[in-house]
Amino acid sequence: FPILFPQQSGLYEYKIFGGLADCSPKLCVDVYMDLDFRKRWDQYVKELHEKTYDGEKVIYWEVKFPFPLSNRDYVYIRECREMDVAGRKVWVVLAQSVSVPQCPEKPGIIRVKNYKQSLAIESDGKTGSKVYMYYFDNPGGMIPSWLVNWAAKSGVPAFLKDMQKACHNYSKST
Repeated sequence: FPILFPQQSGLYEYKIFGGLADCSPKLCVDVYMDLDFRKRWDQYVKELHEKTYDGEKVIYWEVKFPFPLSNRDYVYIRECREMDVAGRKVWVVLAQSVSVPQCPEKPGIIRVKNYKQSLAIESDGKTGSKVYMYYFDNPGGMIPSWLVNWAAKSGVPAFLKDMQKACHNYSKST
């Protein structure tokens, strides 16, 4: 899980290549896009919902950060497309932060104003999926290096493991 630390911005970008065995790409996408279900399996979700403002669907997401750090929240739009790439079926999810006056910042929570994510999922040729994710955000405030290191070494692989477990539980819950 390489972490890039661009000198010019001093911000963090993550690139993730992984596999989810026994989870079809369609199932992965369904689980990933289902916000209500995510509240049940992602322990870092404090609040997560979608609302429509001026005809555009906007997602509000508050993420629990470990004490003594303040929680972060995101306001973003996302889109999912199923694409045909040289005969291969690839699902692509794009997300990006937006500024919405109807979603003002909350006291005690740091708003992540600069967030971008790209996710591509395709079959691994068997019963599972290959996953590629590019993730960039500016978490604001001072993030201690131990937390950055934890995110890279443990948080991201744990997320894939949680996502795989969620995929296995999804059919039972819907």
